[in-house]
This record gives sequence, structure tokens and C-alpha cells, in this order.
Amino acid sequence: MTGKRTLVLDTALRLLGERGPRALTHRAVDEAAGLPAGSASNYFRTRAALLIGITGLLEERDHAAWERAPAPRDTAELVAVLSAVLRHAVTADEPATLARYALMLEARELPEVREALRTGHIRLTAWLTGHLRAATGDPAIPESAVRPLIDYLDGFALHHALIGGFDTTTVTSTLGTLVTAAGEARQELGA
Repeated sequence: MTGKRTLVLDTALRLLGERGPRALTHRAVDEAAGLPAGSASNYFRTRAALLIGITGLLEERDHAAWERAPAPRDTAELVAVLSAVLRHAVTADEPATLARYALMLEARELPEVREALRTGHIRLTAWLTGHLRAATGDPAIPESAVRPLIDYLDGFALHHALIGGFDTTTVTSTLGTLVTAAGEARQELGA
């Protein structure tokens, strides 16, 4: 990405996360980024294109973060990795978390945004399934087994990004229960 294009997307992401969808305009991005008027629209002609760009940026960053996460050797390490991901999502990465949820609302009207979010969800599911398989030593765990775990991660991040607080004991306990249930899903599915 070019420097200005990256600046436009970073600024748009921050605006969307900090001030919400109504604040996201080309003019607001230009002003917040300190760029000449019309700069954002030179890279992203429409608001939809800007939202799609933000979605791509989030997915790119998420994927890079998942790839940097250490591969867990057991379920306790997987719980620790997921707990750290959640803590980051509701603290240091809170604007991106809130932007992600704003994008989910925008996706109702914009199929391209919905598809980009869906692609990111598919990649997250595959990544988490691979880590669950590695942590349990069971290569036959189906991707469907991690869906409740991903639903919890999404719901937790939204809830806590909005109201704050992070109770490590409760998060670790809940994640442990969900990881154990996902790891046992193979038996329940009759595999």
C-alpha cells in the first residue's frame, strides 16, 4: 500500500471505531489525516469503497496477528492465547473492535462489506480449528466445533469494548469450558 493510502485507511478505521459510522466521510478522513481535501476520495471513490478498504485492512491485520500468535501445545496454552487476543481486542485495539462492529451494521446494505467480513470469519475459523486440533492432538475436529467459541469471542469483544472491564478469571474459565467442549465435539458428532 502507498503511504497516503495507508494513512487514509488507518485514519478511516480510527474514525469509524472512535466516532461511529455517521462520522465516516471522505472530508472527515482528510481532515483527521491532515491531508488536502479530496485525498480520501482519490483512493476510495465512494463511501462503500472506503468501508470495503477498512474491512480489508482489518482482515489483513487480524490475519497477521493470528499468524504471530504462538502455536499452542495444549488446551491450556490455547486458552491463554485466546484470552490474550480478547484482552488486546478490548483494550489496545478497542477502536478496531468497535469499527468491526460498525462494519457489521454497514454490511446489511453493502454486500461487498458483508463478503469481506465473511472471508475474514472463514479465515479465523480455519486458524482456530487448526490450533484446536494441534492443542488436543485430534486432527479430526471439525470446523463446526469452533463456531460457538468464535461466537463467544465476538460477543465478548463487543460487550466489553462497549462497557469495559476484563475479569481474567471469568474469561479464562469460560474459554476453558468452550475449548474443552469444542475439543470433545468429534465424539458428540459421531465421528
